[in-house]
Amino acid sequence: MSDLSEAMFTTPEMASVFSSAALVRRMLAFEAALARAQAAARLIPPAAAEAIAAACDADEPDLPALFREAAEAGTPAVPLVRRLTARTAAAGRGFVHWGATSQDVVDTALVLQMRDGLGLLERGLRDVAAACAGLASRYRGSLMPGRTLLQHAVPITFGLKAARWLAAATRLRRRLRDVRAHVLAVQFGGAAGTLAALGPDGPRVTELLARELDLAAPEVPWHTERDRIGEVAGALGVVAATMGKIASDLVLLSQTEVAEVSTGAQAGAGRSSTMPQKRNPVEAVAASACARLALGVVPVLLAAGVQEHERGAGGWQAEWEALPALFRYAAGAVDWVRRAVETLAVDEGRMAANMTAAHGLMMAEALVMALAPRTGRDEAYRLVADVCAQAARAGADLREAAAADERVAAALSGAALERVLDPARYLGSADAFIDRALAAFAEEPA
Repeated sequence: MSDLSEAMFTTPEMASVFSSAALVRRMLAFEAALARAQAAARLIPPAAAEAIAAACDADEPDLPALFREAAEAGTPAVPLVRRLTARTAAAGRGFVHWGATSQDVVDTALVLQMRDGLGLLERGLRDVAAACAGLASRYRGSLMPGRTLLQHAVPITFGLKAARWLAAATRLRRRLRDVRAHVLAVQFGGAAGTLAALGPDGPRVTELLARELDLAAPEVPWHTERDRIGEVAGALGVVAATMGKIASDLVLLSQTEVAEVSTGAQAGAGRSSTMPQKRNPVEAVAASACARLALGVVPVLLAAGVQEHERGAGGWQAEWEALPALFRYAAGAVDWVRRAVETLAVDEGRMAANMTAAHGLMMAEALVMALAPRTGRDEAYRLVADVCAQAARAGADLREAAAADERVAAALSGAALERVLDPARYLGSADAFIDRALAAFAEEPA
């Protein structure tokens, strides 16, 4: 990655997890674990396993040279195994990579990287959720326009909006934990998924290998059945889309015409190079960019699931580039959203002012529901639509137009009309929903 890409579109931690050096370390971890598993199964001498493990713990190989050779060989496993064999003591040299194939090494290394990456994303979402929980609690009574199709609809509170972000982040944390626990599995199938080189001991070695690496042992090798990769890609795609949704909300709420929130309270954040008055929502914009990049990678990984016979010819190789990129971009989206919500400034006064911008017309549904028991819903809808039209023509408030309408006056007293048109009284179950989102968050592990 370029310096700009690493600074803007991911986090240092995720970049480290999916670095070239990390991939090689994970491939060596596979080889060491395989040797120990085969020694435990009495397929190779214990001394051989010790020699192989010691060689795996030695200094990292020359990475640029290794990857140049990998391009020629078609896989990094070939030059890595050659180097590992050369530096293994004589007791183990003849048992390196015993019964394995290149895809076993590369797939399991990627699974180990994914496990680390999912852990980072889960922790990042925890921080997003914690910030949203604080906003939901602090602003549970702060009235603002609810907007549908970008137009004022009915009143909500900013606390409810933050609670919806919180609930989504909480669900995503649970899903990522489930993926880590039930989708990630060791890959070990040998040349064509039969482990023929190990005779009848293949399943036993697979179990021992999985135990060594703290991974699940699959029912069968999954060389060209890439549903596991697809599930991870789908989960990260949902993470990215959700972070993009929160970022979109923040961008829209920070528009000059809306101005209900602003992000990046630190000095100099989001300043324009030419317009001194501007403070751009850079955190939300960056999160949106990362989300789009991540979502662009998901189809590559799903398409890569169409693989040929017992070894993929192109699809598998495409995953090597696409999967790390997806993790990096998803991490960037989560981290930028975290920064945005942690530094969010909420303007309750502007929210209150925006509530009056449409002359009270967002209370039209409340008036329909108040009149409906007397007139039926359809007639109440027609009546209120007529009153709204009258208010718009006269440039009047809905309250004034409704009070002047004989049909409304016949159904509702002046005091009753005031209660009906009070936005604070038309929040439905907003408080209950906020409480439920906060409770679900509180039940999550720290």
